[in-house]
Amino acid sequence: MARLRLFAAARDAAGRGFDVVPGLTVSEVLETACERYGAAFECVLDNCQIWCNGDVVSIDAPVCDSDELAVLPPVSGG
Repeated sequence: MARLRLFAAARDAAGRGFDVVPGLTVSEVLETACERYGAAFECVLDNCQIWCNGDVVSIDAPVCDSDELAVLPPVSGG
């Protein structure tokens, strides 16, 4: 099970900043997360970058139990 770190709007939509989620690929982990956290999280996820262990990763990349996925929504600043 991958460790899932959620930031900014993704954290707000999920109601937590960290979870452990099963899945063999990034896509499977995110699908399970959407089932857990609901429609608001799924909407936020559409605009997020996904990183695995500090590197941008494709949605079909494999995931190991020791991996950490970060869900990073776009951030605005001023």
